[in-house]
Amino acid sequence: MLRTVIQIDEEKCNGCQACVSGCHEGAIQMVEGKARMISDLYCDGLGACIGECPVDAITFIEREAEPYDEIAVMKRLIPKGEATIIAHLKHLKEHNELEYLRIGRMYLKEQNIEIDLSSIHSATSKSFSTLQKKPQVSSGCPGAQNLSFGKPQASPASPASPAFQPAFQQQGETVGTESQLRQWPVQLHLLNPGASFFKNADVVLAADCAAFAYGDFHNRFLKGKVLAIACPKLDSNKEVYVNKLVSMINEAHINTLTTVIMEVPCCNGLLQLAQKALAVASRRIPLKVVVIGIQGKVLKEEWL
Repeated sequence: MLRTVIQIDEEKCNGCQACVSGCHEGAIQMVEGKARMISDLYCDGLGACIGECPVDAITFIEREAEPYDEIAVMKRLIPKGEATIIAHLKHLKEHNELEYLRIGRMYLKEQNIEIDLSSIHSATSKSFSTLQKKPQVSSGCPGAQNLSFGKPQASPASPASPAFQPAFQQQGETVGTESQLRQWPVQLHLLNPGASFFKNADVVLAADCAAFAYGDFHNRFLKGKVLAIACPKLDSNKEVYVNKLVSMINEAHINTLTTVIMEVPCCNGLLQLAQKALAVASRRIPLKVVVIGIQGKVLKEEWL
């Protein structure tokens, strides 16, 4: 099956072994002084090892790979002891992979292995607000972790009262607009198409500049949707983008895809990537294009 796994550049690898300790699942081992992925079965594609690598030798790649096997991972981890098992299960919960977590716990129960999982049950849900209040310590790179925020919460304080009106506010201007972002990360190179927040989602594929050019981007285009951003002119290895979009369509069963691009000619390349993915995918989904002018006006919005 086509899925996201990690790829190790052995030329860059300096043999520090940081990724080996960062991969609780045991997918990476040291062979002849270099880190190597020993089996697709053990790689969950969540990228905890990426943040541990000091030389950027590990990246995500989309390729044909055996499906991740949680039971195979549990069999591998049980001999390593309770601390390793708990670290693995916490890793799954932090990335909102609740089905894998359920399978892992079920396997422990079937094997009559008693482990204190209270630290996992009581773990604080990772929302954007909790990340702001108290940084979470994790074995993975904070910028690459898959986080699902769920439905944005309404602000407890209304800006309508004069007490909340700052001096610089202009008449009719909205203050304290809530973010409609539902997940992290957002950059397409960092996104894992297998992340749970893509399941049956409506996806917005936006050019990097679009949200800065259009003032009400969150409410008009992002509300209730999952976001991916990219730049068709400056980003490299764009074929990976096509593969990721195909995986979202075929495997995550996304409902719709909306491309939000700028009016500049190079930005049309993002729409072309989406169209190429749809041409290759085995499923057919609706595709919308929105074109934003450089002065912030919507010039075009239509289903193709």
